[in-house]
Amino acid sequence: MKKIFFTIGASLLIGTMAYSQTEYNKGFRLGFGLNGGFPTDGDYDGSLGIDVRAQYDFTKKTSITLTSGYTHMFADPEDVGFVPAKFGFKYFLGNQFYLMGEAGVAFGVKGNLDNSLIVAPVFGFANKYLDASVRYEHYNDYETDQIALRLAYGFSLKKKK
Repeated sequence: MKKIFFTIGASLLIGTMAYSQTEYNKGFRLGFGLNGGFPTDGDYDGSLGIDVRAQYDFTKKTSITLTSGYTHMFADPEDVGFVPAKFGFKYFLGNQFYLMGEAGVAFGVKGNLDNSLIVAPVFGFANKYLDASVRYEHYNDYETDQIALRLAYGFSLKKKK
């Protein structure tokens, strides 16, 4: 499954970069987000986290992302936490709705968590300043997955033409 995800993402990235023939103001965006999740099993009661995301726009429809932050999972008797580091590919379906795939590593930093591979399909909405999304996040080495919501404030770092 991992190989399929990476192959599709690389193909879309290369294909859309080759297809783009119009001049577009490429550049970076930065976003700061809050997220909360609902585990798909009974091991955790929920999650809460913060993140920062750097996004590089190749075209009006395609971007790559790098996201990190901290996620805290609530459990009884012991809460756990991890620092995710995820690389993503974002494809806009129109002007504001997008699909994104993310993959990376969760570094366990609190409680009895080791490191884990993370894979997440994402559906979201973004405009000039707001980014809201829902994702299914699979942790390869943890005993849970989650459905998470993210709300972020973002802004452009691009130079004006």
